[in-house]
Amino acid sequence: MGQTQRLRDRVAIVTGAGQGVGLGVARAFAAEGAKVVIANRTAEKGEAAAAGIERDFAAVGAAARFVKTDVSQKDSVVALVAATVEAYGRVDILVNNATPTEGGSQLESMSDEAMHDHLDVNYFGCFWAMQNVFPHMKANAWGRIISMCSLSGINAHRYLAMYNGSKEGVRALTRTAAVEWGRYGITANILCPFAATPAWQGFKKFDPDAARRIEHGNPIPHAGDSETEIGPVAVFLACEDSRYVTGNTIHVDGGGHINGVPWNPALPG
Repeated sequence: MGQTQRLRDRVAIVTGAGQGVGLGVARAFAAEGAKVVIANRTAEKGEAAAAGIERDFAAVGAAARFVKTDVSQKDSVVALVAATVEAYGRVDILVNNATPTEGGSQLESMSDEAMHDHLDVNYFGCFWAMQNVFPHMKANAWGRIISMCSLSGINAHRYLAMYNGSKEGVRALTRTAAVEWGRYGITANILCPFAATPAWQGFKKFDPDAARRIEHGNPIPHAGDSETEIGPVAVFLACEDSRYVTGNTIHVDGGGHINGVPWNPALPG
């Protein structure tokens, strides 16, 4: 990465970019010359992510800044987009990545709070971000929206109704944006990654047997690296090369979607 400069002078917002897939995608964008806004709720992680990008990719013209953001709050999302435009004069790419990481429960005992938490972050956070970047992308007749969704929602993995429903909602939302906004030079696509994120590492500690079955059952038998295996696919969807690709759901999961994964973890407690 970093040789083709496919994102030089492009400005990208990546939500939840303090760690995991969001951080990997932000770094992959920076390696291609993008200016990246790290939107994260936790300042320590967000500042560290931005500092790492500035340190590692300044030579290719990349830049990064952290904007403290809680995507479950509309005012915070509006302020994020405004801060991006104030800093860089434009916004070209939006990656909807932020998501809660709380554990699941059986459907009949799932709380309203858990459901609302996921809808607020996974659905409304994306909805508000997309609405607010749209005028800037339309004015430039160019935009890229990438929403991180999940095989968990597509296959309806057990104990994750709050996550599954919200992710499938944002998948439909993103496809609707593809239909309505394509005429303005804006594409909107979905990635469903399987990556070695902190959440996955936590799951491996909680239920190592289930995690081992999932990884070993993958045609490519490991969880992907967020920067080097998930990031390049996001770069493609964010650059000019993908101008005729929209409304797609792309599984970046080592083939796990082909026959599904054996998702039957132990419940907490």
